[in-house]
Amino acid sequence: MRPSGRAIDALRSVTLETGVNKHAEGSCLVKFGDTHVLCTASVDERIPGWLRNQGRGWVTAEYGMLPRATTSRTDREAARGKQTGRTQEIQRLIGRSLRAVTDLQAMGEMQVKVDCDVLQADGGTRTASITGGFVALHMAFQHLVKIGVLKAVPFTDTVAAVSCGLYEGTAVLDLDYAEDSTAQADANFVLTGTGAVIEVQGTAEEKPFSRAQFNDLLDLAEIGVQELTRIQKLALGIE
Repeated sequence: MRPSGRAIDALRSVTLETGVNKHAEGSCLVKFGDTHVLCTASVDERIPGWLRNQGRGWVTAEYGMLPRATTSRTDREAARGKQTGRTQEIQRLIGRSLRAVTDLQAMGEMQVKVDCDVLQADGGTRTASITGGFVALHMAFQHLVKIGVLKAVPFTDTVAAVSCGLYEGTAVLDLDYAEDSTAQADANFVLTGTGAVIEVQGTAEEKPFSRAQFNDLLDLAEIGVQELTRIQKLALGIE
């Protein structure tokens, strides 16, 4: 029995609320159960120097946790003077995941920065950030189409992410903190809406897990991402 009482292939309650920031070209408040992340997408005409005069754009991401996103307060990274290795790793993952489904050539010379700020954490903040970040980025592209800057939304596919793990020896979908903190193995899967793999991060916590167990995790991830894709499209009003 999972602590939440969910079936092994059940996501937490997932909501994607769009248009929550009136200033950003795209915004989404994503909730995976008690994990809440505010994602905003900001269009910037400036591009990295190494991309100048190449006729293509760039998508990048920043990630951070508010001081009371967790059970005890943590200092802001700005106050410490530098980002942690975990923060850098997560924001690079978000950026890679979004770029994997973006036609950078079709963007032209512009940059979109996706900010993912964790308001409340209960496991799966990076997967929620990718899922909500895609929605915010899509809205920013829709805005650029509406004002005539782009001819079409430059996506080749959708992208969403979900965690899976071995909890008490059983493969389960979408770990919350109670499961993640005691799991024998956990993995984050970043998949496209058509089922292609963008990235997999998997770790054994106690002992190595088998290929069969990994296949069980991947099967669950595919189920989860299919449902997340459906929720994304519903939030965006696309088919």
